[in-house]
Amino acid sequence: MTDTELKYLFSVELSQRELGLIGLVVAHWGAMEYEIFHQTLARFDEDGTPELPKAMNNMQFSQVLELWEANVVETSEDERRDILRKQIAEIKRLSDYRNALVHGMLQWSTGDLNRITAVRVRKDQVLSVHFTADDLLDFQTQLASINFRIRYPLGIADRAAEMEKVGSYISRAAAAMFSNHPVADELMPSGKDLDK
Repeated sequence: MTDTELKYLFSVELSQRELGLIGLVVAHWGAMEYEIFHQTLARFDEDGTPELPKAMNNMQFSQVLELWEANVVETSEDERRDILRKQIAEIKRLSDYRNALVHGMLQWSTGDLNRITAVRVRKDQVLSVHFTADDLLDFQTQLASINFRIRYPLGIADRAAEMEKVGSYISRAAAAMFSNHPVADELMPSGKDLDK
């Protein structure tokens, strides 16, 4: 391509808010999959399992989720187990919606400019899921809650216990702010960026 040639680009026709929220959904889901994989792997390490199950190749999250349930959740103390079981139910309930967003083609209609439709094919079915930016905000909030609960089933008490072991912690946003790094403004949005 020469400098004078026009380059045509496809537009997904999503607002910055919609794009940001879809990005949060992807980031939260990835963080959740990683944590579940990591906890499961740590359990096998604790047990001294010489050979990991094939599902731990991490190609199919649903199989890793089953291993996590059997080896982490079901071996946890009662209160933790009950909370983690609820997280599994939520993950399963939300997975089709997440898959539609990540694997679907996003379309809009003149009938309702707020509504986006994710269309995808699974086996011999054409599946459609409709959402608005507010739906995406709610969805990513649910994922953020699941992410917290799978790490800290007993809530702030678990978080405090971890902080006591680790010592001090500084977030990426705080590190950028204290060092006057330009990414600080992007890491600490005004709040209005995703809410409306």
